[in-house]
Amino acid sequence: MTTAHADTGRTVTTNIPARLDRLPWSRWHWTIVIGLGTVWILDGLEVTVVGNIASRLSEPGSGLSITSGQVTGIAAALYVAGACVGALFWGRLTDKWGRKKLFMITLAVYLAATALTAVSFESWWFFAFRFLTGFGIGGEYAAINSAIDELIPAQYRGRVDLMINGSFWLGAVGGSLLSIVALNTDFFAKDVGWRLTFALGAVLAFVILLVRRHVPESPRWLLIHGRDEEAERIVSSIEERVEAERGADLPRPEGELTIRQRRSVTFVEIARTVFSDYRRRSVLGFSLFIGQAFLYNAITFGFGAILTTFFDVPTGDTGYYFAVIAIGNFCGPLLLGKLFDTVGRRVMISSTYLLSGLLLFGTAWLFDRGSLSAATLTACWCAVLFFASAGASSAYLTVSEVFPMETRAMSIAFFYALGTAAGGISGPLLFADLTSTGQVGDTVLAFQIGAGLMCAAGLVAAFLAVRAEGRSLEDIAKPLTAT
Repeated sequence: MTTAHADTGRTVTTNIPARLDRLPWSRWHWTIVIGLGTVWILDGLEVTVVGNIASRLSEPGSGLSITSGQVTGIAAALYVAGACVGALFWGRLTDKWGRKKLFMITLAVYLAATALTAVSFESWWFFAFRFLTGFGIGGEYAAINSAIDELIPAQYRGRVDLMINGSFWLGAVGGSLLSIVALNTDFFAKDVGWRLTFALGAVLAFVILLVRRHVPESPRWLLIHGRDEEAERIVSSIEERVEAERGADLPRPEGELTIRQRRSVTFVEIARTVFSDYRRRSVLGFSLFIGQAFLYNAITFGFGAILTTFFDVPTGDTGYYFAVIAIGNFCGPLLLGKLFDTVGRRVMISSTYLLSGLLLFGTAWLFDRGSLSAATLTACWCAVLFFASAGASSAYLTVSEVFPMETRAMSIAFFYALGTAAGGISGPLLFADLTSTGQVGDTVLAFQIGAGLMCAAGLVAAFLAVRAEGRSLEDIAKPLTAT
């Protein structure tokens, strides 16, 4: 239902958000998950492959004049820096041009940059296209998370968002196993195998690009930007498909929203909303992102170096260990995700951060005592990251749902960029510097820094997390255009 009033601009009263939230889970929702969520598999593939091939790239005959420290330090930091810049650049355009247009463009950027990484002939070329690959991925974070939360029903939003963000680790498993084959010189020459891993990433991105064409624009975004007739057609089509699948009529939607349509929101309004109107939520977002960004970017890029430095694990075997911790990471959001919708956001976010931090402190203590082997260190990390992965995924969920619709993509981009810049760029550089010394005490310090930041974020969440479970996005944060 819509009504327009010309004397006040264009004001629309609609029940479209309520109609989307009252939908039962259906095959159509699975198409959204597959079309949008699979990009995190590519991100996991990218990050893990680079961590595992670092030692190979530094070997004579690899085709590049580069050291292992440069791969896990400089290249890793450039990838994250590119993601931060990309998030801010594409995030603003996502709120302005729409979710669909941007999640197609950013995936194309990622595809091209990954393909060009595969043909690197000098270290500067490798560094440049690692930055551009991150530039594309950063835009994906804003476009994808905002689209998913606006299309998935409220009662499923938490578990679906966590599962999709956690699918990064399916890519990590694939990247780990792929690196085992690619680094085996019985199959590929030293200067060929690592290139094929990047080429495969480009091929998979192309397949996802084809699938993604069928994902619609967010009806919520269309409503605010004066395209309510298009939003109505999309929602009606979804309802028809769901009713045909269930063989029964859908329940009546409850609740309407009246908004004054507009084309864009200024940076001044965004800044006022984030830093004044929702100051406590901003502190929460920063805390969650800084904690998880340091832990994940440091460990993901540096775990292979720890195995080879302290436990003499052959370069070609690090992928097996990485596959194990990647499985633990994926199981966390998969098994704990439903609890974020039932037990609640505050309890689950704070507990996953705190538990992962405490377990990491324990791992650091055991490592310092010399009580760990490569296998038991991997087991400890698997336990740590089971909880940390669910917590890290909830950071993206949190900043996506606790700010108004008009600022959603930019808020995701902003908190991701600043939090990741603080923890995700400094993390790999500091971690590479500490682990490269070969001193146990330096690596223990790196573990303790990551654990301390996770525990601090958990305490912030215990006090500031928003009870968003089962609530519509418009109820959690009233749209700026609402009248």
